Amino acid sequence: MRTLSAKLVAIELAFLLVALLSIGLTLYLSWTLEGSAAAINDAGSLRMRAYHVAALMRDGDRETAAWEAVQLGIVLERLRAGDPVRPLALPNTAAVREQMALLETAWADLHPRLVSETGISLAEVDGFVLVVDELVKRVERANATSTELLRAAQLGLLALAITGTVALIYLSFMFVIRPIARLAEGIERMRRGELSVRLPVESRDEFGALTQGFNDMAEALQDSYQLLEDRVAAKTRDLARQNQQLAMLYEMTAFLGTALTVDELCRGFLARIVRTFEAAGGAVRLRNPHDGTLHIIASDGVSKRFVEAERCIADNACGCGLAIQRTRSVVHVLHNANPRFELPHCRIEQFAAVAAVPVEFRQNAIGVFNLFFTNPRELAPEERHLLETLGQHLGVAIENLRLIEKEREVAIFEERNHLAQQLHDSIAQSLAFLNLQTQMLNDALVQHDSVRAGKHLDEIKTGVQECYADVRELLTHFRTRVGDESLDEALRSIVARFERQTAIPAKFVSRGTAPALSPDRELQLIHIAQEALSNIRKHANCTEVEVTLERGPVYRLCVRDNGKGFDPQTVCQDEHIGLRIMQERSIRAGGTLLVRSVPGAGTEIELCVPLAGQQAA
Repeated sequence: MRTLSAKLVAIELAFLLVALLSIGLTLYLSWTLEGSAAAINDAGSLRMRAYHVAALMRDGDRETAAWEAVQLGIVLERLRAGDPVRPLALPNTAAVREQMALLETAWADLHPRLVSETGISLAEVDGFVLVVDELVKRVERANATSTELLRAAQLGLLALAITGTVALIYLSFMFVIRPIARLAEGIERMRRGELSVRLPVESRDEFGALTQGFNDMAEALQDSYQLLEDRVAAKTRDLARQNQQLAMLYEMTAFLGTALTVDELCRGFLARIVRTFEAAGGAVRLRNPHDGTLHIIASDGVSKRFVEAERCIADNACGCGLAIQRTRSVVHVLHNANPRFELPHCRIEQFAAVAAVPVEFRQNAIGVFNLFFTNPRELAPEERHLLETLGQHLGVAIENLRLIEKEREVAIFEERNHLAQQLHDSIAQSLAFLNLQTQMLNDALVQHDSVRAGKHLDEIKTGVQECYADVRELLTHFRTRVGDESLDEALRSIVARFERQTAIPAKFVSRGTAPALSPDRELQLIHIAQEALSNIRKHANCTEVEVTLERGPVYRLCVRDNGKGFDPQTVCQDEHIGLRIMQERSIRAGGTLLVRSVPGAGTEIELCVPLAGQQAA
């Protein structure tokens, strides 16, 4: 099979060969003409040099004449041998070769007499010059012939270009344009709906194969056109159904993320499911993990009698239990001759089909929802998949609400536990001390010891005041929240309140910049600062206080006083309530607490909280 590419390559190679021959001939003729022109110039210089040598000998300048004679011989030798570099070459014709031989003979006769002592006459030089002139004439005639050949070659190239162009246009039309036009015509006819169009296969090259492929394609299109409309309609229905499912999933996901209670969640979910699947009604049942019963949380389109009858059923009863056991959707058609389950309440409601879909969370069924239909209906596989997916979404949403509720309960429990700890560590011990002092006061009164009674009364008064101060301080602590104000503003406010209440000079210093801590960690820093200032008020007996907050990769909070100090090695945290409270809060903040104190030289409390612990906290 001769391919189109082989044909085109053969034609192009033929034209290339002819063009190369023509161009080579033209270059050769141009080179010959250029060499002949240089030869004419050198031959003309022979005449001038011969007369010049004769004149020098006549004037007696034999040395210069001898040098000029040598140069004349060199030029003559160059004419004979040629110079391809200049280029310089005599035409390779018999007449030129013959005249060049005569010139060399004449020079052989003339050269000895040019440099002899007797000299040479101008007549003898004229004879040599005549030989040179004849050589120049013959070279010029040869150049004229070469020029005519060059012009002929150029005209030949022009004719070849014109002929080649016409031939290429014709061949391109025959081999390329006409087949393409025929294919384009066939495609246009097919575009207009003429699927019966067929093109003749006139060659065995690529266009022949392309034409055959076109015919095969047209035949295949004609065969498939009969089913095209049905397929398009089927695809359109599939796309519409998929779009409806996507819209349903989007709407349901958006709703499940906004519901606040489980009842509200189930009612909204059920209403959307019933509307989408055009069901007569539905119900959502959640499973009690303790006794395995299913409880109706929401219902739609069913009577109160039905709700009361099935408000609480066992999770292995009727069709709902089957869906939970299999963890996949189940459809019961009640008009079947031998139904697996009787479903008496559904029959009373005159439902023809019931769908039960499990509500799942982490592959565990936590409930089931039903769809009731008044006409017998089977769910398609994609509908079952959609319902099961929605059941999983509902399960996740329900568990999220439960987790949120548990989180609230845990937060309340922790807050109450912390409050109880604070009351036990401060108020309870103060009250125990007051109880002891009251007993001692009673003993003193019984013994009529007024001095000891007065002393115990002063202790009771002091204890009541400290207990009152502790209560106020606890109220202040538990009212503290990190709201719109920054950590700096909160600490500055605490320091100012401490100075106002105790009349002890106190200042707050903030340095550096860094990303903010989480609100919970900032709250722990504030409580530690409050506890440290409370300990200073109770025990330090100082004259100045400084609170410093340094921001950076590590938050550093320092509370210093110049009070009486203590020995940290001899103080047990179980005995010193404030230190234990601050240590617990530092752990909650994800930091470390250091206590530095020397008796008589003040105390420094340092809290270091790294930003790297932000996620963990």
